[in-house]
Amino acid sequence: MADRHQLEIRRPNGETKTFDIEAGIYTIGRDDDCRLHLPHADVEPRHAILTVGPDGAWIEDLDTDSGTSINGLRVDGHMALPYETVLLIGPFVLALHQSGARPVVPAPTALSAVTPPPAAAVPQPEPQPQPAPVPPPAETQEPTRAARERAIRQQIHSELLKRLDIKRLAASHIKEGELQERALATIGTIVHDVASRLPPGIDPEVLTRQVYNEAVGLGPLVELLEDEDITEIMVNGHDQVYVERKGRLELSELAFMDNTSVMAIIERIVSPLGRRVDESQPYVDARLPDGSRVNAIIPPLSLSGPCLTIRKFAKIPFTEHDLIRFNTLTPEIVAFIEICVMLRKNIVISGGTGSGKTSLLNVLSSFLPESDRIVTIEDAAELRLKQQHIVRLEARPPNIEGRGQISIRDLVRNALRMRPDRVVIGECRGGEALDMLQAMNTGHDGSLTTVHANAPRDVISRLETMVLMSGMDLPVRAIREQIASAIDLVVHESRMSDGSRKVTQVTEVIGLEGDQVVMQDIFEYVQTSVGEDGRIEGFFRPTGSVPTFIDVIESRGLSIDRAMFDPQRASV
Repeated sequence: MADRHQLEIRRPNGETKTFDIEAGIYTIGRDDDCRLHLPHADVEPRHAILTVGPDGAWIEDLDTDSGTSINGLRVDGHMALPYETVLLIGPFVLALHQSGARPVVPAPTALSAVTPPPAAAVPQPEPQPQPAPVPPPAETQEPTRAARERAIRQQIHSELLKRLDIKRLAASHIKEGELQERALATIGTIVHDVASRLPPGIDPEVLTRQVYNEAVGLGPLVELLEDEDITEIMVNGHDQVYVERKGRLELSELAFMDNTSVMAIIERIVSPLGRRVDESQPYVDARLPDGSRVNAIIPPLSLSGPCLTIRKFAKIPFTEHDLIRFNTLTPEIVAFIEICVMLRKNIVISGGTGSGKTSLLNVLSSFLPESDRIVTIEDAAELRLKQQHIVRLEARPPNIEGRGQISIRDLVRNALRMRPDRVVIGECRGGEALDMLQAMNTGHDGSLTTVHANAPRDVISRLETMVLMSGMDLPVRAIREQIASAIDLVVHESRMSDGSRKVTQVTEVIGLEGDQVVMQDIFEYVQTSVGEDGRIEGFFRPTGSVPTFIDVIESRGLSIDRAMFDPQRASV
């Protein structure tokens, strides 16, 4: 039976659309985060769950008042959904077809004349639990210990799926604690049944924990996420997991059972966020509960199997003291930037991928006064601000029909109507740059954002390009005028060859002369050499340029040591 199917939906207005769908769990309801969004008062917020597998499909009604019907028969519990039969949810008519077959769904008025459901629609008896078979060791070739343990975990995991439908229980929004208790008890029973046949050297308790993590947790990732020395995790298919430890890449000994296990964990990460990943949307950005950034990309785009990249954030957010200890910046740079935040200067943090922009943005955001109303706007919510008065906004991707998308630009426009004192944009990467610049120029000063760029001067070019992406046909000079009057400071951070992060330039945007934006560096990092161990050696120093707003700082009653701008006070 084909792994890909076609779902046909007839809406109340008679409009019919057909979508290609893959095997997976599909929540159905009028809530925006449902994978099958059916907006109507007769449809419950979470109405039903459609499970599509390689061997068939099933539908479950979530105890709704209006119910769910298959060919006129009300669904009771978990029922099989044969192909080409009519599924009625409120005023919507749905039908599942095998790939290549696209017959027209009968109109709702014809439901009363539909013949009774075939026998396949009768609930199937639950399979009787059987002890999970443990594969005997091969006589001709001794497998490696890791491969042997992986094979055993696969057997136990398969048996768990027979006894307990983890995906269906999770999609029905069962309490997390209850789901974990059921899974742990069932796994414990299975492991106990086969304990006497386990190969020597395999601890039943460790095996139980491993299977449990793959069933309801994040599998081998749990161990890596708990290691504080690891800053990034890269899964290239089920059998290759790389980690970045203290700035260096290394191959981990851990592995997943198979690609299906990796896909299940990806789905487990993105589903609670209302996001999806399938053949029609084969890549996704998401986050873990601790704010760590997640990117997943799956076949057919990835030829190495499902790939998962996790950029970990510290469990306790970094402070300015941590960055000084890491030699990312100096106390003088921190003091200057804090004063700029207090003066409501608009600050852009720039840098390449993995340079630490988000961590630095978190630190700068901690300088915002408690008295300000702060609105944060992010593609995937990662910032962790400690202030009391914070409104957090997160963009939303389109649903399976390609509708319902809310972009960063939409959120920026809406945020300006929310009476913000400060707007913090996680990353500016598109047409929202125009709205952000206009906001900075019309009273919403003191804003913070990050931009991908290789140098402070490149930030200007990047912002010009992003403004043009908004679709507005503006002359370049007009764009540069907007940028020069909106942006006050650029803090550029770089990832060095040894994996360390450095604030390499703190640059003031002075204004526009002719057609060029005038900028001056206030602080810079000077690399002097590379040590025998590959460590970068250098020092921070002021350039000797004094900020043009130095008098404003003192007139506001803020104290600043002018000697910090003396180039003789280099911090080695």
